[in-house]
Amino acid sequence: MATERREDPTTDRRTEYDYTSDDVDRPALVADLERVVSGDVRFDSYSRELYATDASPYEVTPVGVVFPRSTGDVVGVMEYCAARGIPVLPRGGGTSLAGQSVNRAVVLDFTRYMNDVLEVDPNERTATVQPGTVLGTLDERLAPHDLKFAPDPAWGDKSTIGGAIGNNSTGAHSLQYGKTDVYLEECEVVLADGTVTRFGEVSVEELRTRADPNGDLEARIYAEVARILEEEAGTVAEAYPDLKRNVSGYNLDQLVAEAHGDLLPGGEQIDEAETVNLARLLAGSEGTLAIVTEAIVSLESVPETKAVALLCYADLHDAMEDVAPILAHDPAAVEVLDDVLIDLARGTSEFGPVTEMLPEGTNATLLVEFYAEEDEAGQKKVAGLLADRCPTAEPVAEPRDDFPHTDVDPLATEALEAYDEAERTQLWKLRKSGLPILLSRTTDEKHLAFIEDTAVPPESLPEFVERFEDILESYDTYASFYAHAGPGVLHIRPLVNVKSEVGLDQLHGIADEATDLVVELGGSVSGEHGDGRARTQWNEKLYGKQVWEIFRSLKTTFDPDWLLNPGQVVYPEGEPTDLRENLRFGPEYDFDTDFESVLNWENDNGVQGMVELCHGCGGCRGEQSTTGGVMCPTFRASREEITSTRGRVNALRNAMNGNLDSDDPFSDEFVEEVLGLCIGCKGCAIDCPSEVDMAKLKAEVTHEYHQRNGASLRDKFFANVETVSRLGSATAPLSNALESLPGGRWLLERTLGIAADRPLPTFRRKTFCDWFEARETPSNLTADRKAVVYPDTYTNYSHPKAGKAAVRVLESAGVEVAVPDRLGDTGRPAFSKGFLEYARETAKKNVAALTPWIEDGWDVVMIEPSDAVMVQTDYLDLLSNEAIEQLAANAYGVCEYLDRFRLDESIRFDVGDERLTYHGHCHQKATRKDHHAVGVLRRAGYAVDPLDSGCCGMAGSFGYEAEHASMSDAIAAILYEQVKASDGDQVVAPGASCRTQLEGRPGAERPPTPIELLAAALA
Repeated sequence: MATERREDPTTDRRTEYDYTSDDVDRPALVADLERVVSGDVRFDSYSRELYATDASPYEVTPVGVVFPRSTGDVVGVMEYCAARGIPVLPRGGGTSLAGQSVNRAVVLDFTRYMNDVLEVDPNERTATVQPGTVLGTLDERLAPHDLKFAPDPAWGDKSTIGGAIGNNSTGAHSLQYGKTDVYLEECEVVLADGTVTRFGEVSVEELRTRADPNGDLEARIYAEVARILEEEAGTVAEAYPDLKRNVSGYNLDQLVAEAHGDLLPGGEQIDEAETVNLARLLAGSEGTLAIVTEAIVSLESVPETKAVALLCYADLHDAMEDVAPILAHDPAAVEVLDDVLIDLARGTSEFGPVTEMLPEGTNATLLVEFYAEEDEAGQKKVAGLLADRCPTAEPVAEPRDDFPHTDVDPLATEALEAYDEAERTQLWKLRKSGLPILLSRTTDEKHLAFIEDTAVPPESLPEFVERFEDILESYDTYASFYAHAGPGVLHIRPLVNVKSEVGLDQLHGIADEATDLVVELGGSVSGEHGDGRARTQWNEKLYGKQVWEIFRSLKTTFDPDWLLNPGQVVYPEGEPTDLRENLRFGPEYDFDTDFESVLNWENDNGVQGMVELCHGCGGCRGEQSTTGGVMCPTFRASREEITSTRGRVNALRNAMNGNLDSDDPFSDEFVEEVLGLCIGCKGCAIDCPSEVDMAKLKAEVTHEYHQRNGASLRDKFFANVETVSRLGSATAPLSNALESLPGGRWLLERTLGIAADRPLPTFRRKTFCDWFEARETPSNLTADRKAVVYPDTYTNYSHPKAGKAAVRVLESAGVEVAVPDRLGDTGRPAFSKGFLEYARETAKKNVAALTPWIEDGWDVVMIEPSDAVMVQTDYLDLLSNEAIEQLAANAYGVCEYLDRFRLDESIRFDVGDERLTYHGHCHQKATRKDHHAVGVLRRAGYAVDPLDSGCCGMAGSFGYEAEHASMSDAIAAILYEQVKASDGDQVVAPGASCRTQLEGRPGAERPPTPIELLAAALA
């Protein structure tokens, strides 16, 4: 099962984009590679810059990018590059944190084509996969068999199996499962000379038989491995730390332990001596030894149930003292959160409510999770833990008689328990709050990943934390401590400004002293995220000169010309890797927006701060089925890096810092390829860990583009849709007949670029305002609240039914309703097309018109979700005064209004047993307001299946634009699949665009809005 790749939207003849720039580097090289591979070859400036970064602080522009379709393609690239001395870098999702997935090389991106789950054998509990397979997709395929790939890195729904092998990845449950190497049974690989072979389990005797130091490359590899086992085993065993979580250097300790029948690192018993698995030597090699093109991995059963305890402490040091005693209880995970992050979480809208569960005085927590066969067993494990480590707690169950008793005095002040999935999710949500909070800084100072996953024996954690805090203080900075305390791995990201020389000194000095500390304590410089550009230079200090030379010898044997991702794990004599080089931001970095911002930017550094906020984690690259959420619809439809939020903001940053042409953000090509495919769904504002607001950036840059280049007639047409709709209503039904005139739609597409195959809105002669003015106000209404129902453009001129329904429901709830007839549109169309001054003037008029109502005690209720969010949030970007803040605070979506004040609880509804499939509007989801409609519908008596869906793809005018219609359809196809999988009898959606798109399903009718269903159900 591959990550599904739908038809490329660019196959539509009307498209004006191809995801690349016209500026192609080394065209002769491109032509040569295109002759030897069937995949895609891209050496254009956009593609090269998009692959210059990953989730680390580093940036290295590659030679170019190839998307191989097969092992044969990889062979073709490797043979060609080997003959010419061109480095090659295999890459997965680009989620690496140490810089190992960027290099001056030809990058092989496996995620586009080589992403299949080729076979699952549930009896043998193995899966055969290609390197571009996303871990979340693999687990999705395994779910029917109650199996999983055990390593669970936090970004597993975006990272790939190839990356997991290259990094020897693990995750929060490494206490239970260990690292990727344990599950790597066999690999098909392409060697540095283009040879294809398979590495797997082999006896030491057979290893010696195959060895030939004067033979071909594969025979020389066997000879070198045999030599290490015979001559260097003692050196390796003595030099490597005895840790479960060490991924620094090459995986030689695993190799030696297997061959000699010793315990594996961390204490696991070897099944069979005198046998080694050469595939596992590739685990953690970061693509420097061979290129994995297929892997057989072993699988684990999904736990029957889980149980969680959250232990609370007065400070971090007490929590660290408690880790070793907790391990005696055999937990699956032990995760720490310190006071820095708890305090920051308290101030956020997302995580603040979770912190309210914590007892007063809590300044550190340890989340302890157990796996169990049944609920009662899990509860007893938690009870035993609390009896030992927090005896003042009163667990829901009694512990087993033989629960572990440790001799260490208990330090936890209180404890919380969680057993059902919702409760466990809440506690894990608090633990996972760390990264999003740390990555939200828009100042020049950033919490950088460069020593963030040092590992020490758990019993050394108290000393390690205390001394590390001293190191940070000596460099006049600080960091938070969080993550995997159980195996001794703490995520520590010091606050550093590498745009200054002082920051570079801090970077190097902290890393140097941290390395000394972990070596002294028997630890490792990397327990999870690998060496890369951040830590390769410390491997000699960690292991000593002799092991360092073994690394060099092994690398040279596998890769004689050092062409495979050179400079990672180990470097050649005289060519050192330095963590201060190739930084994305440095003292010489320059950024020039070259225009004055029109919008209000409350974050530090304004537009620049927002552009530089993206750290490259790839959160925008998740699939709908595994990641959910809104972000990023165009990437999910196209699987093109340039259509992800990361890709767009990287392109924008490079355009503004001079890596691309200085005028690039305002060129036609940049607008078409980078900005034009952002549909303004706002999903990144909530789903991106850093909350990069690409929709706002697009509006700002598009406005400047209009200022410099003028605007198209179509953009002006859509920006003024209120005027168009008013005219259409005034001339209805004649205006509606124009659509059916022979050649009319063709002419519209040729002149305005409005897709001929899209249904146009139907205009009503009698508007919503007309209806309201003519109706009789209920005489028996006892008003508890007063609400102005905003007559938005679509409701007023095309769909008055929704407005009428809103009035009926509100009045049934005892709300006095008014509908002013002199309000125009909210400015949403102009804002979305980048006409910000026009949108601002519209906002000013509406604020002036609505302020007297608000001051008189009236609320403002919106029917269209995008208009509601426009007033609630986007007006604050356009205007700065007390009146706009007052309006934004008193504006509500109609279902939000009913739910917020529980107005529906006074209404009698009469609904049948119909089950609804609910698709929420992306703007409401982005502002965390989408749940209101679901709550009201359920209280009315409906069974509701709320889809975890993204944008519908219509996105206002986007789906009407001829060149974007195919992309809109590709996005819609994802939603259609979700609707089809739902067991709902009827689809319901609040947005006009969403309902138009959903009407496009075969045999489907336009869905009603939630407020229409509520009105129809009034008893």
